[in-house]
Amino acid sequence: MPDTIPETMRALVIDRLGGADELHLADVAVPLRIADELLVRVIAASVNPIDVKTRSGRGSSAAIASFPFIGGSDFSGVVVAVPYAQHPFPVGTPVFGMGRVPRVGGSFAEYLSVASTAVAVKPENLSHVEAAAVPVAAQTAWGMVRLAEVGPDDRVLVHAGAGGVGHFAVQFAALAGAHVIATASGANADFLRELGASETIDYATQRFEEVASDIDVVIDLIGNVHDDTGTRSLEVLRDGGRLVNAPTGSWPTMQADAAARGISATGYNVPADGRVLAEIAALLRSGAVRVHVDREFALAEGADAQRAVEGGHVRGKVVIRVAEESAAPTTTGDAR
Repeated sequence: MPDTIPETMRALVIDRLGGADELHLADVAVPLRIADELLVRVIAASVNPIDVKTRSGRGSSAAIASFPFIGGSDFSGVVVAVPYAQHPFPVGTPVFGMGRVPRVGGSFAEYLSVASTAVAVKPENLSHVEAAAVPVAAQTAWGMVRLAEVGPDDRVLVHAGAGGVGHFAVQFAALAGAHVIATASGANADFLRELGASETIDYATQRFEEVASDIDVVIDLIGNVHDDTGTRSLEVLRDGGRLVNAPTGSWPTMQADAAARGISATGYNVPADGRVLAEIAALLRSGAVRVHVDREFALAEGADAQRAVEGGHVRGKVVIRVAEESAAPTTTGDAR
């Protein structure tokens, strides 16, 4: 291995499933780059709800093969090793994307090995901290809006509109020409209108089913985890309406309940697709879409970052800064 890439790295790990207190820093081996993978020096990584669920023993925890385990899917960083010399993401390229955790080690670490097809060039107008907040949330929102076939003049209800996925879903639906209604706290009403929401519903003071009706599409980012939000959403959809749900384990009877009302319903799990991410990157470069970072933590504060997400009420995303945005060590060809 070239001298410019170390043998070991600092990473935020767990040695067993449990609460946020299980997270701690450790020195672990730098991951081995194989086949089409890139080795990326991680500068920032964001925290998603699935990271919290997996760490606690839910989510994707059944797929953890061994400990210590490194979580984290989202990242932004710099390519330091490539599969071959003429690779389209040469050494030194700033990239962002999502890893396949827990099949492989995650992005809460100084280095990450990731499939070439899962990354895109980082928009130059975004910092690495901002870019790290994009991949999982934006690609999830993109996929849900596309799956629901949102189009001009559709009435679209987005639950948890100010959250990570929600604030992208509001923007993508608005760009598609839809009339967007978003549920959120009253404090986020102005924020959501800036993103393109035509109406907002304060969930603390209003029952959305009492003020929204004749909805074509529900982008459901809550399901029945809280206050039977998913089931109640069926009440506001028109006959033939569409519901797409992201917390897929929260509502086991969803499809049967929806079918009984003449409504099409499906869950959604996001794939890591660099081609989609490149399309989103173009929107971010143009300013047509923006990302909001609520709070930034250092790698050593990773437990606090996960507690912030676990506690809810995050506007946009929580990001962990892994390293400073200085020059990364480089190598060439198929090293590592």
